[in-house]
Amino acid sequence: MNEYIERVLASVREKNASEPEFVQTVEEVFKSIAPVVERHPEYEKNGLLERLVEPERMFSFRIAWVDDNGKVQVNKGYRCQFNGSIGPYKGGLRFHPSVYSGIVKFLGFEQIFKNSLTGLPIGGAKGGSDFNPNGKSDGEIMRFCQAFMNNLYRFIGPDIDVPAGDIGVGGREIGYLYGQYRHIKGVFENGVLTGKGQSYGGSNIRPEATGYGAVYYAEEVLAHFGEKIEGKTIAISGFGNVAWGVAKKAAQLGARVVTISGPDGYVYDPDGICGEKIDYMLELRASGNDIVEPYAEKYGVQFFPDRRPWEQKVDIALPCATQNELDEDDARRLIDNGVLCVGEISNMGCRPEAIDLFIKNHIMYGPGKAVNAGGVATSGLEMTQNAMHISWSAEEVDQRLHGIMRDIHTQCVKYGTEPDGYINYMKGANIAGF
Repeated sequence: MNEYIERVLASVREKNASEPEFVQTVEEVFKSIAPVVERHPEYEKNGLLERLVEPERMFSFRIAWVDDNGKVQVNKGYRCQFNGSIGPYKGGLRFHPSVYSGIVKFLGFEQIFKNSLTGLPIGGAKGGSDFNPNGKSDGEIMRFCQAFMNNLYRFIGPDIDVPAGDIGVGGREIGYLYGQYRHIKGVFENGVLTGKGQSYGGSNIRPEATGYGAVYYAEEVLAHFGEKIEGKTIAISGFGNVAWGVAKKAAQLGARVVTISGPDGYVYDPDGICGEKIDYMLELRASGNDIVEPYAEKYGVQFFPDRRPWEQKVDIALPCATQNELDEDDARRLIDNGVLCVGEISNMGCRPEAIDLFIKNHIMYGPGKAVNAGGVATSGLEMTQNAMHISWSAEEVDQRLHGIMRDIHTQCVKYGTEPDGYINYMKGANIAGF
């Protein structure tokens, strides 16, 4: 590898030894962009890579809130405004016990390249808290969100930083956050957050957008190799908004999603998740129990406790849950079962060893920053609608989203095609974003 890259990577590993997720994503990107850096010696003189791996601003703050028993609880909040070179910072907020500085930095770094790939003028950021919304009442979540915004409002704005949702942050949480922002600022700046309710500036199909975009991307990948998504079987993990969006769009295009999963295990439904089953996914998520076994009980299908869905024989695998959820053994099972296409919808959903196996075996593998870009792309479209004080129809937003995902695939093919004709989509996405 390029000597300059090796030196910067060594520094990243040393300075961020306690943040392995961040180190992992930097290593992946730098490995891909090495040929570009080799052709541009001026990057070293200008310290470009050193600047790229250091957030422009990162801060943490205390969040004190009152639970239903009147007891004060304390959590930690974060915001990483990583890179605003091409537009205001843009990236979601994650409320989950696993959140710490390394997770926020890794997600913020990924967001830089993902946002760049969309072609929209938005920089990379991420944030969140170690707060766990599961088992909390609406009142507790509202008070937590209000306390969170009391600390964050000084650093965000429609032309500064525009947060959105992520794990643990949906339309309800965005509504509480925006309500507190408006209360503090005394203005109707609805462009400060995306993922809002449609009655106060939200965009059509935003809840489904990440899943829709991923299916569009998979459709483009398959079409490039003369395949159709119609009739294909799809394994997904998770059962939240992203998985819901995948199931909806896959059913519309004639494919079958046959698995969903949660912390308790996974469900296998060979008939496919469609119709009322898709609606039931929303009921499962809204229950706050974070389990999928009730789906198996309701529809009389198999439930596999404490196991992951990648052991099933499917045409397409789309991890939707969290980082590093698909490991080397999972990848080997999928390859042995004849999988055609693997696409990360969760950020950095596959372990590096799994990715190496997919590439070695010439599997159509798509990295998260390309496959899941439909969510932030539609957030960008929401920002445009807010700025113009208009609202587009669901059909128009869907059409624009489809076009953006098609363009992202084209960029990945342009920069990722190897001499032997294999398309290294990870390399292509990283170079195009860079």
